[in-house]
Amino acid sequence: MLYRPAFLLGYAGLLPAFFCLLAAAFGPPEWNELALRTGALYSGLILSFLGGTWWGIATKAQAKQAMPLYAIAVIPTLAALGLMMVLSPWRLVLLGVLIALTLVVDRLLVQLRLAPDHWMKLRVPLSIGLSA
Repeated sequence: MLYRPAFLLGYAGLLPAFFCLLAAAFGPPEWNELALRTGALYSGLILSFLGGTWWGIATKAQAKQAMPLYAIAVIPTLAALGLMMVLSPWRLVLLGVLIALTLVVDRLLVQLRLAPDHWMKLRVPLSIGLSA
């Protein structure tokens, strides 16, 4: 199983969000705002990271496919930046929705045979886990 490190590190990547959730729910009241901000920042970074992975995958595409994929790949970073500027707890909800929607692009990359065969086995639980 060559992709085992990706699974291990991918699941480990859910830990910061989990700890932010725990801190916001069960920590002292003064931790609440910091936990929510940290959770939003981490989610935004991951959303941007996903766009970067799509950019890298797009480099494998034929020229005709590559341009639309490059354009799609910058959307997560722009969306994350925009949501980081929103000073509302709703940004966490919007980030969660956007992270869940990344699965649509991930599926497209698999259908175009640009992403590895095991891509969705990795992406689905990680995207659902972080978006939840």
